[in-house]
Amino acid sequence: MRIIARRTLRGYWLGHADSEDALKTWYAVARKAKWQNILDVRKIYSTAETVGKYTVFNVKGNNYRLIVLIEYRLQVIFISAVLTHAEYSKDRWKHK
Repeated sequence: MRIIARRTLRGYWLGHADSEDALKTWYAVARKAKWQNILDVRKIYSTAETVGKYTVFNVKGNNYRLIVLIEYRLQVIFISAVLTHAEYSKDRWKHK
């Protein structure tokens, strides 16, 4: 899959160093993936969930949430946000 934009991940781990390894691992796995639907995603990331038009991944033992938009037909992932669990729970990201 093509991932847009890795710089969002990098920017996040620069401010949250403990997220770096987990985000780099997710990126490496997703980049090689050929997901066709959420069921394919869940074969690797069983806790991934669809929330509206987004797919939400639990990162680093549920400490962070990675929110992406996946265009399966085009094989493109758009990174929307990385949030702490507390930030995610406030639901403000849904109104972007």
